[in-house]
Amino acid sequence: MADKSDILLLGATGYTGGLITRYLSAHPQRSQFTLALGARSTQKLDKLVQDLDLHESVKTVQVDVTKPDEVEAAVKGARVVINTVGPYWLWGTPVVRSCVRNGVHYVDLTGETTWIARIVFELDYFATKTKSIIVPACGFDSIPSDISAHLANKTLKSLGPSPTGEYYSAGNSLSSQAISGGISGGTVASMMTALEVTPKHLIRQSKIPYAISPIVGVRPAFRLLYDLPIPGAKTLRGAIFFMAPSNRAVVQRSFGLLAQQAIEKKDKESAVITYGSQFCYDEYMETPGLLSAVALTVALIVGISVLLIRPTRYLAKKILPQSGEGPSDEKMQKGFLKLTNITSAASDPSVKVKTVIKGKGDPGYLLTAIMISESALCMLLPPVSSGQNGNTEKGNVHALPVLASGGGILTPMTAFGDELIQRLHESGRFEFSSSVVEDSVTKKHY
Repeated sequence: MADKSDILLLGATGYTGGLITRYLSAHPQRSQFTLALGARSTQKLDKLVQDLDLHESVKTVQVDVTKPDEVEAAVKGARVVINTVGPYWLWGTPVVRSCVRNGVHYVDLTGETTWIARIVFELDYFATKTKSIIVPACGFDSIPSDISAHLANKTLKSLGPSPTGEYYSAGNSLSSQAISGGISGGTVASMMTALEVTPKHLIRQSKIPYAISPIVGVRPAFRLLYDLPIPGAKTLRGAIFFMAPSNRAVVQRSFGLLAQQAIEKKDKESAVITYGSQFCYDEYMETPGLLSAVALTVALIVGISVLLIRPTRYLAKKILPQSGEGPSDEKMQKGFLKLTNITSAASDPSVKVKTVIKGKGDPGYLLTAIMISESALCMLLPPVSSGQNGNTEKGNVHALPVLASGGGILTPMTAFGDELIQRLHESGRFEFSSSVVEDSVTKKHY
């Protein structure tokens, strides 16, 4: 329908919502899509529009996610919903349910695996019937991790059939993440909800490897300290990463969805793009050396233990950033992301792929605003480099991976694939490389 907004941003007046609004309002393709901003307070919406000098270029929608009628009315007026209203365990399900019911596409920023498991159980099958594409975790949780596995697999497959006549499949896949960034009130709220509200038995279930994957694969071994040998360079050392459980779960769902597709379709193309039955993903936080890795591990264990105590958790709520608060623009510009992944071929561990993802800016906020915005635009328009003026009413789903055309609860790579990587590259904030390393000779394939 012509009066529908192409993108509805829920939580536009929040900290991350404001960053997304700024990014979308200045996007090179801004003239090709319509934008609606949704929030509880019309006063805050009007102030946001005035502060960014948006005037009549956007529509504002008063919507309280705790009121089903308001959610339904807002969702019906959109083609794609960007939802930044968390914690998602508390407020996310009614929005997803409305999107699925109305065949509207959806992206969010959740890192709450327990909540993803809930919507997969309740709404995945329904979404395949309405062709609604639902993609959680479209920010720093968990796009870089998902891309690293996607590119590594793609690079391995580019070698063609192995000496046995089969395409190389992925084996062990380990990512080292070096980051610099801040924390916002929304992140704090999600963390506290997991500690105080989310049922503990469901949290335990969601931590089981492949908890949100339709197919179970190889489980990574538990480790406190990590080292990643880099052919031709120094070994990268590090410690447990607090975001690793949610990122692993998303990568494992990508693995499972691709494997399930190959089983159901039984065609060569689907079989080739699977990661392989021996694929095993893990990741960690990079540190300067072994001592700093040990220190980080101890700090994380102590920090989590302290937060389990109610009085100290109450104090932490007072000290940590509140709702609507986050890093300054200056601090966000100084942030960065560098993910280095080494993936070995399952049939020949001497064949390795080195994949590097670099991001300029705070990964949790500045880069996240870009990642979720470009994820939403994937479903509407071709990338700028295509030179095409897309039709948002028809959308861009035909150019996305096969799984996207069927709808369902997907992952960033199974829904958007190379279209998203291209969009992120064109933003000027991201760099991607993926090379095969074999017998000390590096050959670039992406």
